[in-house]
Amino acid sequence: MNHVDMSGKVCLVTGANSGIGLVTARELVRLGADVILSCRDERKGDAARAGIRQATGRDVAAILYADFASLDDVRRLAAEVQGIGRPLHVLVNNAGLMLTERRTTREGFEYTFGVNHLAPFLLTELLREHLRKSGEARIVNVASRAHKRAQLDFDDLQSERSFDGWTVYCRSKLCNVLFNLELARRLEGTGVTANSLHPGVVATGFGRESTGLWKTILAIGRPFMTSPEGGARTSIFLASDPSVRGVSGKYFATCRPATPSKAGQSRSDAARLWEISERLVAA
Repeated sequence: MNHVDMSGKVCLVTGANSGIGLVTARELVRLGADVILSCRDERKGDAARAGIRQATGRDVAAILYADFASLDDVRRLAAEVQGIGRPLHVLVNNAGLMLTERRTTREGFEYTFGVNHLAPFLLTELLREHLRKSGEARIVNVASRAHKRAQLDFDDLQSERSFDGWTVYCRSKLCNVLFNLELARRLEGTGVTANSLHPGVVATGFGRESTGLWKTILAIGRPFMTSPEGGARTSIFLASDPSVRGVSGKYFATCRPATPSKAGQSRSDAARLWEISERLVAA
């Protein structure tokens, strides 16, 4: 992808202070893009900025801070992006996590569902018109092959009846795939595309907030996982490569179209999830 010239393109990458988010941001900067980092932690954000500058010889366009466990933070982030006064050509919804114990966000949503689905859903909705006005624009939604292990229970999206961290994470990734499907439908004819992806099983800080057995499993498995550079490759491809210009509503793995699960192809579930999510973020 070194032949791609992203000069003049403005990109927002969430969860950009570490892992595949950091690599995605760094490589888009290397391709010439003006990249806005969305980070949760100021110290880590400053370190990410310094690392990108050292690696590429270029600075990022801005660092904005938001905790995706707060929808008010998401609203503020969207307002700050628009307040920069520049177009937005690429939105990479990368931030995400997995927990082993049930927690709730500031608004009372189950944490994994709130951070992995509701936050990017709201951010995308708040920035959708800004993206449309920028001309041809792209939305990249980082999902996971883990979605294939999930079915949505629309009567228990908040996992109140039972909670298993891995199951809840898989469901949140299915939400990402279904969100992308309905988003692409709603974007038809606007010049904005939306695609989701599986980054691979990546050796990053993912799962760092897990405890007990899962923390041990992740530590043991890390040497066998894909590097952050490998994990970011499909995100960078979808954000920049000319070959996917105009392609929308697809699910990718290793920079190629892949087939999501049957549940991930349900347009009725995608529409239903959208309607529920709209009500939840407006509450």
